Amino acid sequence: MEQVTDRIYTETKVRGCNPSFVLTSKGPVVIDTPQLPTKAVAMRKAVEEHGAIQYVINTEHHVDHIFGNYWFKGAGPIIHHQGVHERFMTVFPELDPFEYALEALPTDDPDGAALVPDRETYYANMGTADIVFSGDVTLKVGDRTFNLLHTPGHTPGQVAVYVPEERAVFTGDTIFSECTTWLMTSDVDQWITALDRIRALDIDHVIPGHGPVQTKEYLATQRSFMLEWKAAVAVAVAKGWSREETIARVNFAERYPVDIGQEYMMDYIQERNAAALYDKFTAPTATTYPAKEPPKR
Repeated sequence: MEQVTDRIYTETKVRGCNPSFVLTSKGPVVIDTPQLPTKAVAMRKAVEEHGAIQYVINTEHHVDHIFGNYWFKGAGPIIHHQGVHERFMTVFPELDPFEYALEALPTDDPDGAALVPDRETYYANMGTADIVFSGDVTLKVGDRTFNLLHTPGHTPGQVAVYVPEERAVFTGDTIFSECTTWLMTSDVDQWITALDRIRALDIDHVIPGHGPVQTKEYLATQRSFMLEWKAAVAVAVAKGWSREETIARVNFAERYPVDIGQEYMMDYIQERNAAALYDKFTAPTATTYPAKEPPKR
């Protein structure tokens, strides 16, 4: 794993999210768990060499951040936001998280297949939260502070983990560092607000959900890219393009590669990003008001 500071370690070069841990005087705190089973088992062993795990924090409900919880169960209290808890390994029309996790095994973790139980056993022991919170929460663990900041946008239960003593923040997928961004099912306006909130922190190190570790300046890069996506689809709608035309013509595939192991999904991501934004721009307003004459003097 890559050492970011004397206390922070992260893994940025495997399929899935960037699973990380922080050392404290009481013991390590894990932030997100590996998607690949052999990596989850190896990470738990490596982390426990530094002491008993104090907490496992999940920054979101997407399977690449939580699938490894199964192999961390019993290592320490698992904590995540109510929005994560409500969606934890839930099968949605667009994705079956269990099947999606298994899809990566033949190419990225063939030895991991032997570690994965059947669906029923997995769901009975998957490692959902021992502690569920709403809003923000602060954990004081030995000599380090973990501010769990609710930063919805990419997902409703999205959390950024700010460790002020390390001048570092773990953003989860609020940041896709130097790789293409997944927008579908997200609230882009909330996401931009989340970026602004994180940018206000006193930080030197930004540990993203995917891709290499960055400095604070990269927050502006992510924000700009989100605005470009919004503007491109807004222009398409203004020109009267159909949904199909917008999906075919609005594309940022040349900007960034897809993250490790997901190269085959580039078209899928681009099409669904464009479709999701198009649907939001063209959705009927929730409330309409009848025409009304202006007041008379």
